[in-house]
Amino acid sequence: MTDQDYMREALTLAGECIPHRDVPVGCVVVSPTGEILGRGRNRREELGRATAHAEVEAINEACAALGSWRLEGCRLYVTLEPCPMCAGAIINARIKELYFGAREGKSGCCGSILNLFCEPFNHHPRVYGGLLEEECRALLEDFFRALREGPGRGNFPG
Repeated sequence: MTDQDYMREALTLAGECIPHRDVPVGCVVVSPTGEILGRGRNRREELGRATAHAEVEAINEACAALGSWRLEGCRLYVTLEPCPMCAGAIINARIKELYFGAREGKSGCCGSILNLFCEPFNHHPRVYGGLLEEECRALLEDFFRALREGPGRGNFPG
């Protein structure tokens, strides 16, 4: 699979957020051999948990798959630039490479607001932004447009 294929997997997961009225963010963690070890999607509204971000869910699933908190050599693909919490989780999990789609001007910590990966932490993943950026941004824009239209309108059920 290519980097674009992994990001399309993340986009599919992001789409699963919409019926729950969660901001559509999806994420996959990929092993050094190319196997998807963890999948996650934003579930803050669905679960009522502030920490139910796509990256945290995918990292937790990948750790369970490997039986270790160390995800050295793994790559993470996420549709939206990570927030401070998720950037911290990426550092702590020792993710080797981060690929994100759309920039996040309100909470992005990979260059939009600040770049946590440039700080003197013990681990520094390589960061690649803008992968399938147009598709990732369009999904978010469509979601927020439908949300503004109100209940029962746009892509939302009921």
